[in-house]
Amino acid sequence: MIRPLCVLTAPLLLAPTFVTAQAQSPKHVTAMEKQLTSAPHGHILTNTGVWSPNGKWIVYDVRSDPAGEQFDGQRIERVNIDSGVVESLFVSRNEANCGVVTYAPNRDAVVFIHGPENPDNDWQYSAFHRRGVVVDADNPGTATNLDARDIVAPYTPGALRGGTHVHTFSGDGQWISFTYEDHVLATGTERAGDANQRNVGVSMPLGPVAVPATHPRNHSGSHYSVLVTRTTNEPKPGSDEISKAFSDAWIGNNGYVRTDGTRQEKAIAFQGHVQTSDGSTNSEVFVVDLPDDVTVASKDGPLQGTLTKRPRPPQRTSQRRITHTSQRKYPGIQGVRHWLRSSPDGSQIAFLMKSDDGVVQMWTVSPNGGAPRQITNDEHDVSSAFSWHPNGDEITHTMDGSVCITSVDTGKTLRLTDPNPNAPLRPEACVFSPDGSKIAYVRHVDGWNQIFVLTLSGVSF
Repeated sequence: MIRPLCVLTAPLLLAPTFVTAQAQSPKHVTAMEKQLTSAPHGHILTNTGVWSPNGKWIVYDVRSDPAGEQFDGQRIERVNIDSGVVESLFVSRNEANCGVVTYAPNRDAVVFIHGPENPDNDWQYSAFHRRGVVVDADNPGTATNLDARDIVAPYTPGALRGGTHVHTFSGDGQWISFTYEDHVLATGTERAGDANQRNVGVSMPLGPVAVPATHPRNHSGSHYSVLVTRTTNEPKPGSDEISKAFSDAWIGNNGYVRTDGTRQEKAIAFQGHVQTSDGSTNSEVFVVDLPDDVTVASKDGPLQGTLTKRPRPPQRTSQRRITHTSQRKYPGIQGVRHWLRSSPDGSQIAFLMKSDDGVVQMWTVSPNGGAPRQITNDEHDVSSAFSWHPNGDEITHTMDGSVCITSVDTGKTLRLTDPNPNAPLRPEACVFSPDGSKIAYVRHVDGWNQIFVLTLSGVSF
């Protein structure tokens, strides 16, 4: 159950404010809340990777609406958690917009979505008209294209043909995952071809990948990019085939241990849309194990795709369904939009699903399969995206208008802040700092999203 705290409250203003929360004995935690931003514009945190490696900066974009559904931001900024100083890392030009930024775990660099420059009637921002770019904090304002694009046949191995989204670094900071949609298939007229479906891909530092200038929207990229998931136009009911792969997460800081004791070094968990035997669509947990060499095509088709076929995953890529929930009272992944999240050691994948009483609870499952384990058993829904403490023992999230922390071992939840209807929490992000001492999240204050941080001490369940 959720454990309430006795909270000393203070009004939230458009200037840094502080709240101290002291739990009742025998449960003990001190949480000091600080408002970091106050500028009258949007502040959007991505669901993961918002902290600099040294834990001193939080990176964000400036989309205007509370949920970030309008891709209209033109700046990537970061705020210092000690001084409150705001630095601009990138400003887009030529009517392009940018957003959904995440930090590298091992260097002072960020990756984010960049929309098209000089958009026109033929090429405007969309799921298949965007790209990833990388900016080094030591060289702000200079963006390097991550993924190459080639939309003219016969296409280029290592380049994509569409748009990438929500880029996140692997635990070692070397590979970058993303979700993808395909311009060629989305705009093509071949009725017998593959449908444009959301998939998951990865970019590796094997570039640069040079692309011919056969189309004004082609561009080269610093990394070698491939798709790693496999979707089907019309999945067979009751099968493990999927029509959409999305909301992905790297498994472990260094992969996970298989049942035979060997280590799978690179793997991604993701949500997949399956068709049940009664024809409904459910989201289930899937895992894809990645080969060390992603440049080798499989017998299924070329990495870069064809005019009528979507890009195919590399040889020795293995996609597996992990959960089978169609027989539950409330089947499938449920609740607020969230991304799967792996424990640091890779042994558990966290996701949200309803218990039999209809409440959205936290669950985990092994990447090796097996029955999911219910973590929380609270009367209120888990109401946000979430993240793991770096020790792998706790998960932070929001619930009932409060920032909370839950013990993965016992399922007990501590309320770290009181509900505040004048500054409601946003559900998009609740992210532990690299050392686990702080939590970053967003409140909606006087018409704008503002970034807040909780500093924790004395956590005990």
